[in-house]
Amino acid sequence: MPHENVITAAARPSVVVVIPFYNGADFIERSVKSVFNQTVPAHEVIVVNDGSRPEEREALGALAARYPFRIVDKENGGQGSARNAGVAASSADFLCFLDQDDFYLPNHIEILVDGIPAGDARFGFVYADLYEADVDGNVVRTSLVKEHAKNHPKRSIFDLLRYDMFVLPSAALVSRVAFDAVGGFDGQFMGYEDDDLFLRIFRKGYSNHFIDRAVTVWCIHTESTSFGIRMIRSRFRYFKKLIAMFPDEPRRGRFYFRDQLVPRFGKFFVDHAIEAIKLDNEYRGEMFAYLSEYTDMVLANPYMGRRRKVKLWITRFLLSHSTPGIVRAIGSATKLPLIRGFRRIYKTEA
Repeated sequence: MPHENVITAAARPSVVVVIPFYNGADFIERSVKSVFNQTVPAHEVIVVNDGSRPEEREALGALAARYPFRIVDKENGGQGSARNAGVAASSADFLCFLDQDDFYLPNHIEILVDGIPAGDARFGFVYADLYEADVDGNVVRTSLVKEHAKNHPKRSIFDLLRYDMFVLPSAALVSRVAFDAVGGFDGQFMGYEDDDLFLRIFRKGYSNHFIDRAVTVWCIHTESTSFGIRMIRSRFRYFKKLIAMFPDEPRRGRFYFRDQLVPRFGKFFVDHAIEAIKLDNEYRGEMFAYLSEYTDMVLANPYMGRRRKVKLWITRFLLSHSTPGIVRAIGSATKLPLIRGFRRIYKTEA
């Protein structure tokens, strides 16, 4: 007998699975197959071709002749815009997403749909845990979400701002009503679009629920969208969006910039600048520009401590006058006490 607070099998609502596809012919069949092997089938399966190469699109078309999914074609715009296009082309009440290089466990849809509490008029989303695996699907660990984020379900905006949410679209089921209420994914992001979406759903007053079971296998490899320059750019855009969304409220003792956003993001901007200068790569100027803009924000904030401001100003000054060889030398000479102290200045978070 099902629990009285969950939806029975006979009353399960309609679900669409949306899969963004971008030059992913090496992985897409594994993903699609996992959708059609579900214990509870999806009502719609849509694969969004996000401007792939012609030969990749051809491979996708051949796969569609073997599995009954629909293809939506669009110009390249990233995962968020591709997911939005898939949702717009669907009619189901609830939304599931799957990245092209990941795959569902067999009861993904069943577990998530049964996790929708009956009578929740403000239902936003339900999410679950994931397996982490390598590119070939070999499992590394079986509780990725719980190991990286301790607070489930989400209850505090301060927690959502201070830490990565670890609500992954590939392990979540979202109400179309809530999705439409916030305008879907923000198309400017090619990374952090998931945190941004779920944070905005939370802010609109929709509920969220966590299921302590894995429903998806997340295959992490260097070609994933979690890595690379697009993620770095999106991180900085998201940081700036959050600053605009959450100005400090000194009368209420809420200093979002100092207490949540700088501790979460600041180290990335310093580290990326150091790495780009050390490698002397094509992104050196761009990474230093991010660091410089971030430093100006910290210096301009009246609630940041003087010591932090001075350390960050010194970091920017030293990096602006250092050659790649100097940065590499500092990075490798950590056994010397003086060098360790100098390197800590470089590596300061804020």
